[in-house]
Amino acid sequence: MVSGEKVPHCKNRKIGMMGGTFNPIHLGHLLAAESALEAFSLEQVIFVPAGNPPHKRGQKLTDKMDRYHMTVLATASNDKFTVSRYEIDKEEYSYSVDTVRHFKAEFPDAEIYFILGADSLLSIMEWKDPEVLLKSCRFIGVTRPGYYSDVLVKKIEELRKNFHANLYFVEIPAMDISSTDIKKRVKEGRSIKYMVDEKVEQYIKDHRLYIEE
Repeated sequence: MVSGEKVPHCKNRKIGMMGGTFNPIHLGHLLAAESALEAFSLEQVIFVPAGNPPHKRGQKLTDKMDRYHMTVLATASNDKFTVSRYEIDKEEYSYSVDTVRHFKAEFPDAEIYFILGADSLLSIMEWKDPEVLLKSCRFIGVTRPGYYSDVLVKKIEELRKNFHANLYFVEIPAMDISSTDIKKRVKEGRSIKYMVDEKVEQYIKDHRLYIEE
């Protein structure tokens, strides 16, 4: 947890939700989810691979079922991690406000915690129905230790003040791992060992993913 912040008290169950293209899912994603789960005493974290993300329209994405299978493989060893097909099975665009609404209906007795990169909060007002989204659940922004830009801090203060948003932070060990770099390494024939789960690494090799990207 960030120094000075307190874990919110909640009488209901606490369910974490972590969305993303997971193209591919890597150890940074898993560490972020585990850190949030531990810091906020979450019952579980649900990974939600994006099926048709609107912010990626016009871009070539790895097949959604490949991304789903890799997410399942990466999370299989943690009994508090589950993977949802909710967005994968949708044909239309996937919006966070709709996904949160779905899980609130599925877990009516739970408080939903949306886990995302702290920097993503900077653009949240550009998302669909941001005012509704900010009031619909709690948010856990994960960030590297000591990484707080003035812009980020100011934005968080504005969101808390203007929308009474429940925003919290978790610091995770500095891990400079990105899906973009992993795909570049695969294309160049370089190792991605210890950047992704071993089963995900083998899946990428077996299905020859990212070779031609």
